[in-house]
Order: sequence, then structure tokens, then C-alpha cells
Amino acid sequence: MEETLLLKDLNCPNCAAKIEDRIRKMDVVETANFTLATHQLKLTGSWEDREALKRDIQDICDAIEEGVTVADYERKSKAAMDDHGPDQDRGGDAVTIAVIVAGLLFMIYDVLSSFVPSISLPESIETPIYYVAYILLAFPVLRIAGRNILKGQVFDENFLMSIATLGAIAIDALPEAVGVILFYRIGEFFEEKATDRSRTEIMNAVDMRPQEVRVVDTDCGGEIVVMAPEKVEVGWTIEVRPGDLIPLDGTVLEGETRVNTAPVTGEPVPVRAVPGTQLMSGCINESGRITMRVDKVLEESMVTKILDAVENAASSKPKIDRFITRFARVYTPIVVFLALAVAIIPSLITGEWHKWIYTALTFLVISCPCALVLSVPLAFFSGIGNASKHGILLKGGRVIEALANVKAVALDKTGTITSGEFKVHSVETVGSHVSSRGLTVEPSDFVQELAGEGMVGMADGQQVLIGNRRLMERYNVQGYPTEAAAYGTEVLVAEGNVYLGRIIIADEARPDSAEAIADLNGQDIKTVMLTGDAEASANYIAKETGVSAVRAQLLPQDKLSVVQDIRSEYGPTMFVGDGINDAPVLAGADVGGAMGSGADAAIEAADVVFMRPSLTAIAHILDLSKATLRVAWQNVVFAIAVKILIMALGLMGYASMWWAVFGDTGVSILCILNSVRILRRN
Repeated sequence: MEETLLLKDLNCPNCAAKIEDRIRKMDVVETANFTLATHQLKLTGSWEDREALKRDIQDICDAIEEGVTVADYERKSKAAMDDHGPDQDRGGDAVTIAVIVAGLLFMIYDVLSSFVPSISLPESIETPIYYVAYILLAFPVLRIAGRNILKGQVFDENFLMSIATLGAIAIDALPEAVGVILFYRIGEFFEEKATDRSRTEIMNAVDMRPQEVRVVDTDCGGEIVVMAPEKVEVGWTIEVRPGDLIPLDGTVLEGETRVNTAPVTGEPVPVRAVPGTQLMSGCINESGRITMRVDKVLEESMVTKILDAVENAASSKPKIDRFITRFARVYTPIVVFLALAVAIIPSLITGEWHKWIYTALTFLVISCPCALVLSVPLAFFSGIGNASKHGILLKGGRVIEALANVKAVALDKTGTITSGEFKVHSVETVGSHVSSRGLTVEPSDFVQELAGEGMVGMADGQQVLIGNRRLMERYNVQGYPTEAAAYGTEVLVAEGNVYLGRIIIADEARPDSAEAIADLNGQDIKTVMLTGDAEASANYIAKETGVSAVRAQLLPQDKLSVVQDIRSEYGPTMFVGDGINDAPVLAGADVGGAMGSGADAAIEAADVVFMRPSLTAIAHILDLSKATLRVAWQNVVFAIAVKILIMALGLMGYASMWWAVFGDTGVSILCILNSVRILRRN
């Protein structure tokens, strides 16, 4: 069984990891993946009572993070998402008021007094003011920490911040305790805002669902009725004005226009649409007014498929994410015990209890792993969002990791490197029989087809032969070339027994194939073309496009073993094909990529789906994957390095608790901003 639930108001990444782990250990649950970016919990298992499952999950959430609500997942409309965002702020107004009041108290009686000594108040008045400010700021933290301790949840940020600030008060550092809790709450507020803003920005980039649809009411003389897209049914007629988004998948009935498909396929050149043209939702009508017949409802249209693909991809966690989650479980206890050792051992040796307890308190402030747990999945989610903006659908963070390690790309020739459409490549003539193209062709008097050879007909009283070499031999034609054409399929033409010339029909390389393969070669990626064509034809395309190596004359069943050979020779290999006929090799490669327009079979078979048939997307996704993994590791290294640096400076007596607050919430915000950079990559 599969189920998707919504864990509303779960914003703490460390708590989310604990909740996910506890849910995964439930007897009826096989897999559990919570995505902080979308708040979705995806489950598989064998439960009998769905409501009982929800109650058990609610109990787990209540034991770890206060205020989390387990709800049925129901995708909001685009309008609702724009109005309310992914989640309402939990007690945002109360938090803001408390922080403002306490902040004013702290600033007036501490910061300003440092610069204007004349406004300082007696200690008998100043101390109560500090305590009032501390209680206003710390009460929610202290309350949650106390409740969690009773439930056995000790090593969380509320407990650590409570111990740190209460310890500061105990060693007569009351102003610093107030300042630390103030800036912790401010940092927490901005961290949550930055996270929500990042989530919203990423989802808006991939959510192309319409807010409304203009339905043509044929029963009322063509009157336009504006309604919600989820209410529109298959077969209805809708109007799309210039500048409007194509709201649903459908077929043009009336009108002519140019359609910008870039939001779906990444293709920058608009395409012409006339009656009979099928259009995908999410594209933009650029010029003329058209009417369309709805072919798919909203849930089955391309805009929803893309959103589903992105959300499902976000729930597939990469190895680095799982590593950081495991690391966070041991990191905090280690730092806490280290803080305890710092407080006791040097104090026993030196007798400077105040100094070393203060240093230990900075360790407690910095021991929360939220920056680590939050920044990695957000980096991968940004990468998935960027890919979808360029018409590339990924099946998860694991695919990004696999793509980043690819050393070779095996490319199916027909329909991937080439267009898959056979056209006249060249015409070779003998003598002066044909001097130009576009001649008028008279109908034949008699036509006979010879299986496997060609056709024989009569034109203007002359016998005309069109076919292969066997046909020429049958009719004793003289003078035809002894060598086959270097590329393509040749059609020999003769009149009587006189050879006139040959027409070369070929599937030509896509216009951007050479540029794309050059980009791949520039990334130090080995490119190998797989084809069933003869060696000569395969080498012709390889030379024209710059492909590094060729494997020709392959049967469909040979491709998987060839890809395995390429992997053995060069390393992790990506195979790119049409996604329908190449399912076994797509599944057998380290990464399978399907070139196509988002057909269900392609999406099902491949790890990566390229919505537009262009090889440039392959180079983009390989480069993007490396950048995503690089940013994720940047966040991890930066967060750990800052924490270690502040702890080291604390041991040397230079770092204060203020630095520790930056090492916690400040680093989280910087890592979030660094992650969102990926979404804006071209």
C-alpha cells in the first residue's frame, strides 16, 4: 500500500529526521520519506486502518515536535498556493511581538547604555528588566525543552539553548543570556522565512498549473465561462488568448498562433500551431487567439505530471543526505559530552570554573545540526527545480548523484543523435539526364513492385527502374556504382538498362548534435554511439557530430551488454534512447535517459526524461548535477568548519556565545541562500 500525508508546520529539519526515523520503525511501515521542502510524507506498508495509522504518526510527531499536524495530502490549487504559501506561519504574530518587545528592552537597557552611560539604571531595576526580556523570549523554548525531557527527547535545539542560557545566568552573565536567546529567536525567525521563501520559489518555478480556464459554452452561443481548472472535463472547448498559458492538454480547433514551449521543454524557438495541432499544458500562447478541445483533465495534463515528477524526485534522498542524517544523530551528543568535559576537566586543573563553563556553554549553542540537515536536501531540491525549468525531469536526488559521477554517455543514434526522420540526403546523377530538381513528373502507365528489390514502371513508353542493386542486376543495368554510398540508404534509378543515378535517403543529425557532443567532450565525458546501421553509415554520423566511439550493427538485445562493456572500459555510464523500445538498457545503465515529449512509457522507463529532443539537455543536466553536488558539499564543509572554528576559538578564549549563535542560525541562513543559487543557474 502507498500513502501520502502532509505533516503541517514541521519546520525543524533535525526534528523532521527524528520523526521520519521513528515512523520508519513502525511495524506496518516499510518505507517512509519526509520531504521538508514540500512537507509531504510518502509511505509504503501494510496497514489495515488508515485512520489508526494517522493517529500513530500524530503521536510520534507530538512526542518530538510540538504543533505538528498530520493531515491528508490534498494538492492546493495554484491560486491557494500563491495566496497562502506551503504553510501558515506557526504563531508568527505572537513570536514577532515577543521578539520585538524583548528586543527593545534588551537594546534600551544594554546596548544603548554601553554608548550612553548616563541612561544606565540601578541594578535593582535593570536586573528585573533583563529577566522579563529573558522570560518573554525563552519561555516557549524552555516549555518545549521541559516537555521533551519528560518524553525522553533530550538532545534537541530547545534543550541545548535552554541549558546554555540558564547556565549563562548561573555564572552571572544575564545580559549575555538575554542577548543570545534574542538573536537565536531572530535567527530562527529568519531561518524559517528563508526556508519558506526558498520552498515557494522552487515550487513556483515548476508549478505551471493554471489558476483559471476560459471555457466556451457552446450551448449558450459561445459565451465564455471562467472556472477552476480542476472542474473542466475532457471534450470541452476552451479559449486561449494571446499571452495566456495553455491550461490543459488539448488539440487546436480554431485559430493559428505561435506557441512558446520553453516552460515545458526548454526549447527557446516558438512552434506554429494550427487546427489539429496537439498542445501541452504549461506552454504559452504567444500571438493569436485559439480554441482547443480538452484532451486530458488537469490531473492527467502535462503541468501536473511535471509537478508530480518534481515532488516524487524530492522524496528520493541521495546518499549524502542519508549520510548527514546519520551524522547529525551522533554529532549533537558528541558535542554535548565534549562541552561537559570542557566544563569540568580544565576547571579542575586550573580552577577557572567561570571561564570553562562559559566555553562549554558556547559548545552547547553550536551543537545543533540544523544547518547540516536542512541545506543538503534544499540544494538537491533546487537542482531538481532547475532541471524541470529546462524541460528535464529527474527521478530523485539519487539520480543527481549518479549523473555527477558519469564518465561516459552511450547514445542511441536514431531519434537521439539524429532526428529519426528520413529525408533525401543527396542526389547523384550521370550525364545530362537530370539537370535540376522540381521537374514535373508524369504518372506511370504500369507499376510493379518486386519484394526486396524495388519497383518497375513505364513512363512515356520507357521502362523505369527504381530500387537496389539486385534490381539493377535482374535487368542487366550497366554502369551503376560498385561501392555503396558512404552514408544512408541508396535508391538506384535506371531507364531501360541505362543507369541514371541514385538518390541517397538518410536520417540526418540534429542541428545541435555536434554542439552538444562538443560540450560533453569538453566535460571530459566519453561519447559512444550505438546503432544497428552498417559501420560506414555509423562512422559518417560519428565524424559529422564528433562522437568519440561507435558500436555499429547492433541488434536491440546487444545494447545492454555493450553498455556494460562501456562501463567496464570508461566508468559509470549513462544511456540515452527513446525510452520506449530501450527499456532494458535504460534500466541496466547507471543512469537511463529518455528523449521524448514526456510519454508515460518514457517517464516510467528512464531515470531522466528530456522533454525536448535535443542533446544539449544532456550536457546541461550533467553539468547541473556536478554543480548541485558541489553546492551540497560546500554547505556541509562550511557548516562543520565554522562550528569547529568557533569551538576552537572558544577553547582559546576568543569566541563568545554570540559567535556560537552565528555558527548555528547564521550558518543555516547562508547555506539556504547558497542552495537556492542552483535554481537560478542558466
